[in-house]
Amino acid sequence: MTPATAAQRKDFLSVLDFDAVDFERCVRLAAQLKQDRTLVRHAPLADALEGRHVGLLFDKPSLRTRTTFEIAVRELGGQVVALQPDVALGQREPVADVARNLERWIDAVVIRTFSQRVLVDFAAATRCLHVVNALTDEEHPCQALADMLTLQEHLGQLRGRTLAYVGDGNNVATSLAHAAAMAGLHVHMASPAGYELPDRVVQQAANASRFGSRLRLFNEPADAVAGADAVYTDAWTSMGRESEAEVRRRVFAAYQVNEELMAHARPGALFMHCLPAHRGEEVTAEVFESEASVVFDQAENRLHGQKALLLMLLAPISSADCGLRIADL
Repeated sequence: MTPATAAQRKDFLSVLDFDAVDFERCVRLAAQLKQDRTLVRHAPLADALEGRHVGLLFDKPSLRTRTTFEIAVRELGGQVVALQPDVALGQREPVADVARNLERWIDAVVIRTFSQRVLVDFAAATRCLHVVNALTDEEHPCQALADMLTLQEHLGQLRGRTLAYVGDGNNVATSLAHAAAMAGLHVHMASPAGYELPDRVVQQAANASRFGSRLRLFNEPADAVAGADAVYTDAWTSMGRESEAEVRRRVFAAYQVNEELMAHARPGALFMHCLPAHRGEEVTAEVFESEASVVFDQAENRLHGQKALLLMLLAPISSADCGLRIADL
């Protein structure tokens, strides 16, 4: 058989950089990689990134993203290159020049920073360097990939299911709306006035919608959660907005996910959070530690989703080499 090509995408700055078919394929590949991980160095794709170098450039604190990307690259046989943000994010020289230098040495760069524009500039400056969004103020697509895998594991078929998101219409909410639309998942988002999902994101989700998926915005949390199969929340104050913390605590006080709010959801509904969580603020300890909580499944699935993403971008896979092809997944 002829080798299958990786997805025809150079970068992953947004969920929307993949079409629905490739995004679904990435989730399926992630599930297969999770199953194969017990084989360690005997896993079919353990050497898929041999000879490849992936730079990690983090301008924001990170536990899950940095750790899982480092492990992902190594478990696929690649090499990790640690890059320093003070010399690589435009402080000493233009971002475009940094990107053009890196393109001569490494195959991909994973960037976690504040502005989405930095990633766009990195990607636009190079022809071959793959740029991956590990979180910006605007989007968090790698988290959405892990979230879809987690929902699929617990709910099975996602088409027609309902996910309620309660909280700030932030980067996590944006990528979640994009991914859910592609998966055919209905999304109910409850946010205080002035903190809703941006209009452009609502339109993007509508454009990406498949299988009748609908995004609905609410101001009342109980209305959004009613009948939901899963309830998702995030910190009220994102990184970079710490000066707003006290105001946000007051504004979002009625948006806490607690047992009373969860009671409006479907029996057996999941609780989700991208972490880190602040018990007593956006979620109570009782809900966070309950049997409904799948937050650590989400965290684990960051590894498998990001391994799949790296393969989709970097590694054409031959059935002769590993017993499967991306195109078959």
